Amino acid sequence: MDSKYAIEMRGITKRFGHVVANNNVHLELQKGEILSLLGENGSGKTTLMNMLAGIYYPDEGQIFVDGEPVSIQSPKDAFDHGIGMIHQHFKLVDVFTAAENIVLGLDEEGKLDRKAIAAKVRVIAERYGFDIDPDQKIYEMSVSQKQTVEIVKVLYRGANVLILDEPTAVLTPQETDKLFAVMRNMKADGKALIIITHKLHEVLDVSDRVVVLRKGEYIGDVPTKEATQQSLTDMMVGRATALNINRPDPVDPHPVLEVKNLTCVDKDGVKRLDDVTFTAMGGEILGIAGIAGSGQKELLEAISGLYPVVSGEIKYIPDDGTALDLRGMDPMAIRKAGIAMSFVPEDRLGMGLVGSMGMSGNMMLRSWKKGTGPFLKRKDPNQLAMEIWKNLEVVTPGIQYPVRRLSGGNVQKVLVGREIAAGPKLLMTAYAVRGLDINTSYTIYNLLTDQKMKGVAVVYVGEDLDVLLELCDRIVVLCGGQVSGVVDARKTTREEIGLLMTQFRKEGATA
Repeated sequence: MDSKYAIEMRGITKRFGHVVANNNVHLELQKGEILSLLGENGSGKTTLMNMLAGIYYPDEGQIFVDGEPVSIQSPKDAFDHGIGMIHQHFKLVDVFTAAENIVLGLDEEGKLDRKAIAAKVRVIAERYGFDIDPDQKIYEMSVSQKQTVEIVKVLYRGANVLILDEPTAVLTPQETDKLFAVMRNMKADGKALIIITHKLHEVLDVSDRVVVLRKGEYIGDVPTKEATQQSLTDMMVGRATALNINRPDPVDPHPVLEVKNLTCVDKDGVKRLDDVTFTAMGGEILGIAGIAGSGQKELLEAISGLYPVVSGEIKYIPDDGTALDLRGMDPMAIRKAGIAMSFVPEDRLGMGLVGSMGMSGNMMLRSWKKGTGPFLKRKDPNQLAMEIWKNLEVVTPGIQYPVRRLSGGNVQKVLVGREIAAGPKLLMTAYAVRGLDINTSYTIYNLLTDQKMKGVAVVYVGEDLDVLLELCDRIVVLCGGQVSGVVDARKTTREEIGLLMTQFRKEGATA
């Protein structure tokens, strides 16, 4: 049967126990189309796509490929029907080359012909505009190169339908533009693509049509040319939502953290931070900008006692003005010293929370303890969990439900809520809204601004320059582990920050 639809999903329902992830969802994907799938965290986007990719099997409903009903019970079935999914977390073997990863798991007859594989990879790369070296090891690659390998891997297997889950989450603006150019080339070749993303400006830039899910149900679809960021947000949330970040002027800013000449070296002897100097003020939000791998992660971990320091000073200044040197202190020592510091790490479940525990158990780990202690707010962990559940609108069956089963946005709400409940004077966040829907992101922005207005020194590491410019008061720009500038967020531009991110000019440091 000849159909204009590459994929049709009709009446798809998926349950996990009592939780209904998708309820009677209908979705069509046309050949030669780029379709964006939007929805708040927990709306069922990834679950729906995982059924198309053969990771889950629907409890109800039918999937059609090229007009024919099919049963997709495994990723192999999906590939057999020309469907490939590029996941947010790459599934590559670091010690293998790109070519070896691309053919891994395929039934290649006879001896592995690396030259033939490399030649075929180069043909695919030239056809769509990829930049890939088939003989390069994965551990030598950047994030965008690894993503390229994942995309080429599904094309090598003959995929005509590609599903990309948060493909730009860790890419620079330049890398994102390059990916979109490749996606348009694939579309021109007749491929059909589905992109799951929360970045609305990207949706409007690259897609032809947008499908919106809300609480596991299909809400509607709209041609991208007829949509705006505001209209899409209202569809996702189900009500009118303001898209403005409130940024009041700092009130009585005062030094809380002083970092001077900080240098850190990794286990391989590579400098991750080189002579970094800045001050974080109470009553302001200090942004940290830089391309991926510029030292942002190492900086926050060094301050919080998780990364070794070679030289330099890290001084915490409490209300009495007596500076405390944090260098050489681990997180437990920092806590015992009465230093009111909270840290929301990049790795939410690896470093931030215990995935097998519920909200209540995770509250107990951080914010609640008997006896005297440094934190202003010590409550029964169940009470605290209930407050965060209610106030931050965490979507979970209950406070004992394992947090690893929650969506990314709800995990982040739990983590940020717990760290704020500790009553910090210094609050550091690493990519606090990465992968989060727009409504959850604005909830986080408002929480950080509330802390700022309470006199807390907020350090915000982010990758979206528009948000950094709108949320922060000052921005420290890192380039290759060095501070290339400190700018006033109210007076600078995207272009100035972009230049500082890619070109070290210490003499340009201001503010």
